[in-house]
Amino acid sequence: MNSATRDKPIVVLVGPTAGGKTALSVELASRLPGGGECISADSMQVYRGMDIGTATPTVEERGNIPHHLLDVVAPNEPWSLDDWLVEAERAIADVRQRGRWPIVVGGTNLYVQGLLFGLLDGPAPDPDLRASLAALPLDQLRARLKAVDPVAADRIHPNDTRRAIRALEYAEGTGSPLSAAQVQWEDTCRPDARILGLEWPTEDINRRINARVGQMMALGLLEEVRSLDQEGLLGPQTRTAVGYAQLLNHLQGTCTLEEAVEQIKIRTRRLGKQQRTWLRRFRALPDVTWLQPAESSIEVLVAKALTCLLEAPGGERTRA
Repeated sequence: MNSATRDKPIVVLVGPTAGGKTALSVELASRLPGGGECISADSMQVYRGMDIGTATPTVEERGNIPHHLLDVVAPNEPWSLDDWLVEAERAIADVRQRGRWPIVVGGTNLYVQGLLFGLLDGPAPDPDLRASLAALPLDQLRARLKAVDPVAADRIHPNDTRRAIRALEYAEGTGSPLSAAQVQWEDTCRPDARILGLEWPTEDINRRINARVGQMMALGLLEEVRSLDQEGLLGPQTRTAVGYAQLLNHLQGTCTLEEAVEQIKIRTRRLGKQQRTWLRRFRALPDVTWLQPAESSIEVLVAKALTCLLEAPGGERTRA
């Protein structure tokens, strides 16, 4: 690594949705020597006009800290992991060039995983196979996945057909389970990253999630969804985003507003659970510092994070 990379490693802040990552990242950026800049790793915050439903940091929440990869494409334009990785690496290099700390604020597990471990090589998409798998009843799809990759079947939510199909496509295209390849793939984390993980008790984070959904509705999420839909700005990816999909159902008359809001809470809590499960994979990595927001004020969290980030390389970094 060159001196800029060594002196300013990538700070990767991960944790469940509604876990306080934005506030902590801004405080860290303002207090790190030389200053830091935040780089969003959220697959929905890249879309313009979806500010409320994606919890995109407001101008006030950002303070005077530069933020990158927010509001970069229209909601009906395609955007992929590859797109994000290219732009994220460009932003990281740009921030380091100015002698500042790049702080990647993780919301989308796949984005963070790609940044830290690289992209997993696999077979090219097979449209015919995907179509045949998508046509299967869900119970048959799950049974087929469990037969070839029981670990992936346990990890993937029963209703997540997209990931189930991808895992089957990988297994049938390579002859080996995707879960085994992922374990090998995740053995080597990039050396210029330092990871901060936020840990929340389930009951506490679920309360925060419910409160956030209520706040989003009060801020005008329904109006945001209605406006984007009426202007034809929601594409295939964004129409299925949590919050947007449920309120679109309400606007189409298939459920009441109360039912839609309750579904948003359920789906968001489910997302939080998936994120917490994914975070357990970081337990074996040496450069991870775990912070407990439920037990500490943000001032204490920032102080602990700074201590871990600024200590000599190789120091012990465990639960803080």
